[in-house]
Amino acid sequence: MASDSQYVLYDIPTKDPVRCWSWNVWKSRFVLNFKGLDYVTEWTEYPEIRTKLQEYFPGKEEFTVPTVRLPNGEYIMDSMAIAARIEKDHPEPSLHLDYPHLDRYISNLKEALIPLQPIYIHAVAHRLLTEKSLPFFLETRAEDLGMSLDEFHEQGKANAWKDSVSGLTKMKDMLLEEKDGPFFMGATVSYVDFLWAGVLLFYKALGDDIYAEFLKASGDGGKTFTELLEAVKPWSGRASG
Repeated sequence: MASDSQYVLYDIPTKDPVRCWSWNVWKSRFVLNFKGLDYVTEWTEYPEIRTKLQEYFPGKEEFTVPTVRLPNGEYIMDSMAIAARIEKDHPEPSLHLDYPHLDRYISNLKEALIPLQPIYIHAVAHRLLTEKSLPFFLETRAEDLGMSLDEFHEQGKANAWKDSVSGLTKMKDMLLEEKDGPFFMGATVSYVDFLWAGVLLFYKALGDDIYAEFLKASGDGGKTFTELLEAVKPWSGRASG
């Protein structure tokens, strides 16, 4: 139970041991950890998200995590909105939300990850989700895809890794542009580092085999990406609770 002075982070649980896995939720978890804020995690199964959140967002049709409840009782949905509000309320240390190459980051992200959807969506369902969330996830994703997850996986898995190489290589090269540190801004950690570190932690959560393929596709054996993960360890240690 959260106290009046705590933030509440809504997250989707895994099978035991329960931990954060979603790269979207990792964005907000990183921000809370980086700012040193006191928070608790409200583990929320997929079919519970609407039930828990709809009263706090009148007029909205879609409900997602991450959502954060502020200590004043206000609720904020969407990772970027959460980051902007926390940065406003707690400006130090800075998240550097004005990172100048965000558009290029997003372009590289899409190029890297869209080809991998047949791999990671299938793995989320069969490796991470609990029995409470799995039926909801399978049904809603099948509606979105127009086919079952198994069919989507079979149709797309053969070329997925090959097609991701260009985007992953570009992301690796972005990290190497600034020579004075492991971050996108060199020696300065920023929100964009947490965005990509969340993706890396997501692929680690999917399993050693998938994570190894992900690192291999980046072109340097994963050296650059693992150096980033090592650099953000001060803010990634709390993956549950």
